[in-house]
Amino acid sequence: MRKHLALVLFLTSTLFAQNRFDGTWQMKMETLQFSGPPEDYLIDKGMYHCESCVPKVDVKTDGSDQKVAGHAYDTLAVRILDSRSIKFTWKKDGKTTFECVETVSPDDRTMTEEFTNTMEAEPVTGKAGFTRVGKGPSGSHALSGQWRMDTVKNTTRAGTLTTYRATAGGMEISDGSESYEAQLDGKDYPRNGDAHSTVSLKLIDDFTMEQTDKQDGKVVSVARSIISKDGKSMRVEVSSKQRGQTMTYTADKLQ
Repeated sequence: MRKHLALVLFLTSTLFAQNRFDGTWQMKMETLQFSGPPEDYLIDKGMYHCESCVPKVDVKTDGSDQKVAGHAYDTLAVRILDSRSIKFTWKKDGKTTFECVETVSPDDRTMTEEFTNTMEAEPVTGKAGFTRVGKGPSGSHALSGQWRMDTVKNTTRAGTLTTYRATAGGMEISDGSESYEAQLDGKDYPRNGDAHSTVSLKLIDDFTMEQTDKQDGKVVSVARSIISKDGKSMRVEVSSKQRGQTMTYTADKLQ
């Protein structure tokens, strides 16, 4: 009898927790905060080197599509526009997935990135702001050096929405670019049928859910989402295990 009662209490608690997450949540861009190692670039002698990328990226700056391995994209084109601006184009299977222009300010202290993300259901455009924390070698392009991301602002709601839907013992999550489902048992489940990319979900308590993403069995990131007691907002902390970076933000429940 006690075992049956414990099972009922567990299932009831899980259902309540799932219901708390159910709905669409909008990221509040102004609450975004970043910590960890900065972006580290070197643009010199006709080459672009991303020292902070995992794995590192080394491609020509002639504007042509260069093959890149070990990333979500398979080619990268880098074109120098002038002494302070560079255009980047990422592609997957010949299709552009992300494009941006990064421009260093005249005083050399800040950098802005105007981007278009076409991986979502609808294109996401916006602007990111960076502060220089390290200079590049003398004679290299102005973008060379170390940069700390401070702000990101999308021009539309696209890319800021995440929808959670409770399933039998699990959760389906949609973020605009993909939808995936996993049980709340902490086990790894293929992401959209891809055995190389997996996701696991588990409830820490009635208000907290942890998601772990892996690539070929290695942890890529861990995200912890904590819902407020009134159920109206959610604090999200995403830790990148590859780069050692952490991103936090608050999301509001829309429905």
